[in-house]
Amino acid sequence: RMKQGLSLRVSQHLALTPQLQQSIRLLQLSTLELQQEVEQLLDENPFLERQEEESPREEFGVVQADTPVHQDDRESEALHDNPETAEAAGDAASDDLPWDGEGSVESVSDDTEWGNDAQARSNNIDNSSERDATELARQQESLQDHLHGQALGLRTTEMERAALRYLIESLNQDGYLDESLQDIALGLSGGDVHAQEALEHHFTVALHLLQQMDPVGVGARKLSECLSLQLRSLLQGTKTSATDPETLHSALRICAQPMDLLAKRDVRRLAALTGDTEALVKAAIAAIGRLEPKPGRRFIDVERNVIVPDVIVTRTAASAKNNAQARFTVQINAEVMPKLRIHDVYASLVKGNKGDKHMALQQRLQEARWFIKNIQQRFDTILRVSTAIVERQKNFFVHGELAMRPLVLREIADELGLHESTISRVTTAKYMATPVGSFELKYFFGSGLGTETGGSASSTAVRALIKQFVANENPDKPLSDNQISDMLKEQGIACARRTVAKYRDALRIAPASLRKTL
Repeated sequence: RMKQGLSLRVSQHLALTPQLQQSIRLLQLSTLELQQEVEQLLDENPFLERQEEESPREEFGVVQADTPVHQDDRESEALHDNPETAEAAGDAASDDLPWDGEGSVESVSDDTEWGNDAQARSNNIDNSSERDATELARQQESLQDHLHGQALGLRTTEMERAALRYLIESLNQDGYLDESLQDIALGLSGGDVHAQEALEHHFTVALHLLQQMDPVGVGARKLSECLSLQLRSLLQGTKTSATDPETLHSALRICAQPMDLLAKRDVRRLAALTGDTEALVKAAIAAIGRLEPKPGRRFIDVERNVIVPDVIVTRTAASAKNNAQARFTVQINAEVMPKLRIHDVYASLVKGNKGDKHMALQQRLQEARWFIKNIQQRFDTILRVSTAIVERQKNFFVHGELAMRPLVLREIADELGLHESTISRVTTAKYMATPVGSFELKYFFGSGLGTETGGSASSTAVRALIKQFVANENPDKPLSDNQISDMLKEQGIACARRTVAKYRDALRIAPASLRKTL
């Protein structure tokens, strides 16, 4: 028989407040996603407004927008510039609410703005000639526009013109036609057999016209057809070529064979199938290698590839000529920081009023304050993490990839007193512009491989070594994975053949058999 009773049980659980949830979510957003989030909240919350001009009111932002990497540099610069300012900054810092990376920060009651501290560095380019990368991307002509312009000069019937336009719009970014003409005609005919035959005829004529346009090879259905179109163009003399016709004809015969034989550069098999000598097949394969497998490559919209950095790293002028004492400064990119503040008029109407209606408005006002504070914390954490990364990877900025040191998320987390998951969120989809290029923050993290001295070498540095070995190899006798592994061991790095193969694949370097010069 069951007996009823009371018992006391102690348990722990984590309760995520709305503010904490928002803080974590904002931290993992990319720059573009953050901009979308800001625009959405500006539309939804009347208490939030964009700060367009400078204002004398108290700012709500990252105080150290241009932060020296070393702590002693930070303190000395602050004291040297203005002792009174440094003392005031110390008092203000004691009043700041600390954030441990988990979003547990009390909200503030004063209505303030944020985002005006970090000013973008001016460059040496005159403003009249300065052009934004995104603007240049928008001005780039697309493949479809390029082809439509050529189609205007063709003498075609109305149906052929419509069919040609349809095919142009159906091309993928590489310039290939993914669907067959039969499938396109079937989809547009609605099941009518006669209409399908007529449409297929018009599309066949249109495809013939399309494949004669620039860039040569556009409108192909597969790689072999794309290469064949370019070879026929060379044979017809539409483009000057130093390749003799016999080699081009051999290349055409090779393109009619299975493409895997060409990929493997199986000279003996291709010579048997085409009836050509091995010497001629080698010359033909070399000619094919000079063709463009993706005709639409140069028209791909570069706007998608424009990276707006969250952090900017610059080398100080004092250390520009001295690598041994190189110093770098880290600053938040002012272009990505939204300038937000609380709407004064609306906020003043809510203060002091009570009632259910005003309680709802006060809640929206508090949400706006939370949002501003959470954005501040987001950029503050990105700045702290970026500064720690630059300090640990200083040799990379001076000497390149070979000097990259092993670094894991836990090292930065322990140094800053944050959780490892917080560092992971900060380093995902956040980019750093440096004197040697732009990199995702995750790029600076990598596992270590053991060395003979008992230390470790960064996987990034090992990949750079592999790339260097391959670049300097003899084309007639390319290095195998085993040989690269042995060469790394000579450098004191223990790297197995399987690891070399994995790194080589990551670098998109072909195996030795495919790198061999014919």
